[in-house]
Amino acid sequence: MNPTSDSETLYAQLGGHEGILEFIRPFYMDVRQHGVIGPIFNAQIKDWESHLAKIADFWALQTGGPSTYRGGLVGAHRGIGIQPEFFDHWLKLWDFNCQRQLSPERAEKMSALAHEFARRLRRFVPDERG
Repeated sequence: MNPTSDSETLYAQLGGHEGILEFIRPFYMDVRQHGVIGPIFNAQIKDWESHLAKIADFWALQTGGPSTYRGGLVGAHRGIGIQPEFFDHWLKLWDFNCQRQLSPERAEKMSALAHEFARRLRRFVPDERG
C-alpha cells in the first residue's frame, strides 16, 4: 500500500474493496477459530464468501468508498446470542489484525472505527450479569 496524502480516503488507502477483503479474510479466519465467539459466527453464517463480500461493502461505506451496503448494524446483530463480553474478544482480534496487517496510521483508524461501532452495539445488548 502506497504512501498516502491527507485527501485520500481510508478506503483508497486500504486498496478499495480488494484491499478490504485482503484485510478481513484473515481476521474472520481468526474469528471462526476463536473458542468464545467462533461458535456464534459459525452457527449464523453458512455462506462465508457472500458474508465477506457484504462485510467488505460495509467497511467500504465506513471508510469513504463506494458501497451498496444498506444493512442495519443493530438489526443484523440482534437476536443471535451476543453477550457483552463478546465485544472484547472481537475487538482484541480486530486490533491484533489491524496491527499485524496495516500501517500504524491505518491500523489506528480502523481500530477507532471498530471500537465506535462496538460502543454503539453494546447499548443494544442486554448485560445479564446485573
